[in-house]
Amino acid sequence: MTGAVSPIPYCGPAPVPADLWTRWNLDPPLLAALLLLLVMGLRVSRGERSHWLFLAAWCGLVAAFVSPLCALTSALFSARSAHHVLLTALVAPILALALPARPGARTGTALVVSTAVLWLWHVPAVYDAALAHSVVYWLLQLALLAAFTWFWHAVLRGAEPVGALLAIGAGAGQMGLLAAVLTLAPEPLYEAHAVAPVAWGLTPLGDQQLGGLLMWVPAFFLYGLFALAPARGALREVEA
Repeated sequence: MTGAVSPIPYCGPAPVPADLWTRWNLDPPLLAALLLLLVMGLRVSRGERSHWLFLAAWCGLVAAFVSPLCALTSALFSARSAHHVLLTALVAPILALALPARPGARTGTALVVSTAVLWLWHVPAVYDAALAHSVVYWLLQLALLAAFTWFWHAVLRGAEPVGALLAIGAGAGQMGLLAAVLTLAPEPLYEAHAVAPVAWGLTPLGDQQLGGLLMWVPAFFLYGLFALAPARGALREVEA
């Protein structure tokens, strides 16, 4: 997280299976930033429920950036997909639920921005640049987390139930469309994963297809899970 430009990914060289569990990311600036975020978040969040939600989201960030998952994203596109699903469909909505409600939020704008950031991440030239340059990597990671936290906050803490359901459906749809593009592509799209997947028993195309499926199925499940509360609200409105 030093901002230095390097051909080596921020999370380090692609690991092989034998050394994965030794590859914890103990980058001091990252650990300091996470600790500062923890202290500030626990001070700002109000109420026991918000405290626990924030702590759960913070643990998700630790899993994403400190655990060996970070190193695995240097090797496998499918691990990067899992990383993105973790951030956008689990950490971001939990963090949004920990924040105070804000009625009247611009759900449509948040949907458009979060969609644009996610698709930008997956433009091959941008993706490869992110793995080669720490500054690009962190700009995109922070933009992804911020955009999806905004989206989920607008949906879960600001929108009326029917509008929230429509926005969640649209969000799941755009992610599913991106997943379909990745899964059905006839050839690998990312030079950064042209070699490393072989050590994990995958071809580059097979790794990309697995990544698309991870973005397709688990993400849809999580979107559906967070749609339950708006669905109950919409049902109550219909019955009233």
